[in-house]
Amino acid sequence: MLPLTLADLTPYDPFEGLRFGPETCFLTGQPVGADETVSVFADWLQTRYQLADRPIQLLDQSITTLGALQIPASAKARQRLALLETEVQQAAAAGAAALRALPPETLFWWLGKMFYGIFITELFTEQAPLIKPRYPLTENAALLRKFQAFFMLLQGLRAPTEYADFVPASVFVLESDACFEAPAFEYDDDLNTLVFSIKIDNAVLVACLVDIGLIGQAMRRVYADAHRPLHPAQVAEFKARTYYAAHLLHVVPDIYPRAPRPGDTQLVFDALIDDVTGAIFNPWEVPAYAQTLAETWQRWGLLPTSISQNPAQPLSLLYDENEVPRSAAAVAAMLEAIG
Repeated sequence: MLPLTLADLTPYDPFEGLRFGPETCFLTGQPVGADETVSVFADWLQTRYQLADRPIQLLDQSITTLGALQIPASAKARQRLALLETEVQQAAAAGAAALRALPPETLFWWLGKMFYGIFITELFTEQAPLIKPRYPLTENAALLRKFQAFFMLLQGLRAPTEYADFVPASVFVLESDACFEAPAFEYDDDLNTLVFSIKIDNAVLVACLVDIGLIGQAMRRVYADAHRPLHPAQVAEFKARTYYAAHLLHVVPDIYPRAPRPGDTQLVFDALIDDVTGAIFNPWEVPAYAQTLAETWQRWGLLPTSISQNPAQPLSLLYDENEVPRSAAAVAAMLEAIG
């Protein structure tokens, strides 16, 4: 185990004064050289799925590649990240069940590092944009507050960490049925709601990165029913439900690190929601959710008219009319009939 210092147990907050830059370790704030970086998408992912030259468009409309996404990291941070990548890589080789068996904070750190890497790349680009984004990240105070809370939770990458009476995020691990064609690798994210999803072979990970498990609690029945091989269109529906729930989430938790003391062996975080009397989620609006489904199901040719035949209850591929889970084979037959 790597030795810990009191500095390891002292949270770093780059949002105070927006201390972001390629010369500062993203995790510790230590000065680093130009070659002291770590890949946002790990080298094993890039090799396994040929990602190095895959293009990505940033908010300023500039184009880069997944392989070019690098974040500054000190030697100690790179060591810790390497251990994390090895743990996840080994589980990923064994499939969705092995990933689901990992501690939820491990998956949070792994997904969160990629999400944060994309976010910090956007911040670097905003300093000299190709085209100024319509809604610059640095001018969105509410969004920065979300990222500040998220980054506090991500500090668990630095040292052993305890999240007192909460989980840092809602992380779901789904299994896409190998009988149906689907890309081996996919990822998508939503910077505004801090949701990230990645597909590696037949495992699909979906996470809400700053909700302290609230969406996971709201979706526990759907997630329990989804512990089976799913048709890719069913995976898409689960993601639509998750992304829309994140859009409705009305609260941002306050994250409080406990002051470290000599002899401590871990970081400890407490979480608090300020207004415990208010609603956790904004009201669910059927038309808005149906629109989310339509966007998610485009590749299967499901039109809004088919999705909203019942205005009070949009089409579901996860459940039938009696709320019984559908099989992947039944969904495939449905899609063939609709097509």
